[in-house]
Amino acid sequence: MRRIAMPPLRGLLLGSLLLSGFTGTALADAPDGHSIDYQVGDEAFTGYLASAPDEARGTVLIIHDWDGLTDYERQRADMLAARGYDAFAIDLYGKGNRPVETDARKAETARLYDDRERMRRLTLAGLEEARQQGVAQPTVVMGYCFGGAVVLELARSGQAEDVHGYATFHGGLGTPEGQSYSADTPPILVAHGGADTSITMSDVATLAEELEAAGVTYEIEVYSGAPHAFTVIGGDRYQARADEKSWAAFHSLLDEAL
Repeated sequence: MRRIAMPPLRGLLLGSLLLSGFTGTALADAPDGHSIDYQVGDEAFTGYLASAPDEARGTVLIIHDWDGLTDYERQRADMLAARGYDAFAIDLYGKGNRPVETDARKAETARLYDDRERMRRLTLAGLEEARQQGVAQPTVVMGYCFGGAVVLELARSGQAEDVHGYATFHGGLGTPEGQSYSADTPPILVAHGGADTSITMSDVATLAEELEAAGVTYEIEVYSGAPHAFTVIGGDRYQARADEKSWAAFHSLLDEAL
């Protein structure tokens, strides 16, 4: 993948504004995203849609971390809309379900890790809802931490139509028993922190071997000294260098895929 210069960042949170150097005038021009309630069967969910101000170059589907769809995913959606993409952050937990305690977050992720069919179904339902909202096609799917694992689950399934690329940021990389990647899987970008103790470099190497054996187009970027969750602006493990480099790599994928 070719590299592009890191653009100024825009977002909802003060940390992003400080990182980008944007003024109050720039903030006034920021995309106007909004929440979207939708149903999957008899269950209610709430996503977030940020639309490109002009004709969109394509769509980015965002899959949240283990704490559910929060201001962080909304911020990233607005940043993508500012760059000319429609962005839809989906909800895998259910309307109003945004766990705060660690045990509650573990329980929510375990519920989906233990029921991969439900994980895929809810992800595809979120993609369908985005398209019902009139977003541009084609699509790239991206996710953070737990969401990154969901991204790879969707990539292995081959069930998502008109998806032209996948990206996982400090996400889970393991392949469940009985699953595998196919040669026609769209390109995959893996952004990983070299100091991540949750997902190890051994996990990275194993994934690379699987993708290489399957003939999948992929790129793995490892950022020295970056811990798990290095992209979470305002978090105690945030690393600006790794965030900026991974964001630039992601936009390079978007340029090529969309």
